[in-house]
Amino acid sequence: MLRPWLAVLLSVVAPAAGRAAAENPPLAAFARAEVAPSKTSIYVGRVSLTMPAFVRHGGTYESSYAANVFPYFFFNEAGRLHIEVSDDQLRTLARGEAIDFQGRGVRSDGTERPIEGKATPTDAQGGRLKVRVFVSTRTQLIFNTTYRWAGK
Repeated sequence: MLRPWLAVLLSVVAPAAGRAAAENPPLAAFARAEVAPSKTSIYVGRVSLTMPAFVRHGGTYESSYAANVFPYFFFNEAGRLHIEVSDDQLRTLARGEAIDFQGRGVRSDGTERPIEGKATPTDAQGGRLKVRVFVSTRTQLIFNTTYRWAGK
C-alpha cells in the first residue's frame, strides 16, 4: 500500500512527465536533413546549388556544397555550409511552425558568406526552405528549395 503523500506526489509528477515528453519530442529524427538541389537566376545566367545531406553536430547542421554558375563557369565554387538550428527551433518545426535560421558558407579558399533562411514545414517529414546567400555587400542569391528529414 502506498503512503498517502507518495500517492499524491505520483499523481502530480507522472502526468507532468508525460506532458514534458509530448512537448519535447526526441530529436534523433532530425539528425540528418536532405535538401533538394536548387537554382536561382542571375543577370544573363543561373546558379545551381547542390549539397549532400546535412548532418547535425550539436546545434549546427553541416554539409559540403557545389555552386555552378552558367554560363560563367569561372565563378563556380565549392565549400562547406554550417547552419545553426537549436533544439528549441527543431521542436518548433516539429509543431508545424516556421523558423528563421542563420549560418555561413565557407568557400574552399576560406572566404566566408553569411546565410539567412526560413524553414516552413509542410508535413512531419519535411517542408520548404528559402535561403539567402550574401555573396557581397550588395549581392545576394535567393534559393527556394525543399528539405526532408532523413533521421540518423
